[in-house]
Amino acid sequence: QVQLVESGGGLVQPGGSLRLSCAASGNIVDIYDMGWYRQAPGKLRELVARVTSNGSTIYEDSVKGRFTISRDSDKNTMYLQMNSLKPEDTAVYYCNYRRGRFTPWGSWGQGTQVTVSS
Repeated sequence: QVQLVESGGGLVQPGGSLRLSCAASGNIVDIYDMGWYRQAPGKLRELVARVTSNGSTIYEDSVKGRFTISRDSDKNTMYLQMNSLKPEDTAVYYCNYRRGRFTPWGSWGQGTQVTVSS
């Protein structure tokens, strides 16, 4: 079992930046990839970005060039650097993990609220 704790959300003006953190603990050996999801009010949860254990990354089209996902193995922490934020980025952001490419994502945590508004 892996425990994940998201942090770093908040209120930011359009064009601003935030860095989200996801601290992992527990049985973190053999994690295939980790990802950031988000869910806006009235919408389905969507994958924002993910990073594999070998460092490969993939991004949802609307965040390409603005968001950067990274992992610090020494700190067992994953990050999402979000720049040039837009109101449509407003959502609850969640991190999660998988142990294999075709295995389901783990349990969802509380998430961290990101609000982009002037």
